[in-house]
Amino acid sequence: MRLSRHTDYALRVLIHLAAAPDRLSSIAEIARAYDISQNHLMKVVNQLARADLVKTVRGRGGGIALARPAEDIIIGTVVRLTEPDHNLADCGTCLIAPACGLISPLDEALRAFLAVLDRYSVADAAARKRDLANLLGLAVA
Repeated sequence: MRLSRHTDYALRVLIHLAAAPDRLSSIAEIARAYDISQNHLMKVVNQLARADLVKTVRGRGGGIALARPAEDIIIGTVVRLTEPDHNLADCGTCLIAPACGLISPLDEALRAFLAVLDRYSVADAAARKRDLANLLGLAVA
C-alpha cells in the first residue's frame, strides 16, 4: 500500500510536534523544515485539529502543538483518518469481482498492514527527539 501525500504530511506534522513537545510550532516553520507546500499543510493541520490530534493557538505567538501525548496518537489511527480509500484494487468496477479469489487476500493484507501500524505511536516515530530536533532545526532544552 502506498500512503497519500496527505497522510505523509500528517505524519510529518505529528512527528515534528512530538520532537519538541514543549513549544508551539507554526505551519510555516514545518513547511520550511520539510520543504513542502504551506497551503497543503494547512489543510492537513485543519484535519488533524478537527480530529483533536493537534491543538491550534491563534494570534501572535500562536501555533500548533499535539492535543494529547504522543504515546496516545496511534499511527494506524492517523492513516485511517487521512486515507480516503483503503481499497488496494478497484474491485467494485471489475467484471470478475463476483468470482475473484483475490479480494479476500487483499483485504487480509490491508488488515495486517493496519494492525502493524496500530502497534506504534507517534512517540515511537519520534523517539530520537534530539536527533529529530537537530535535523528539523528546532531549539530544544
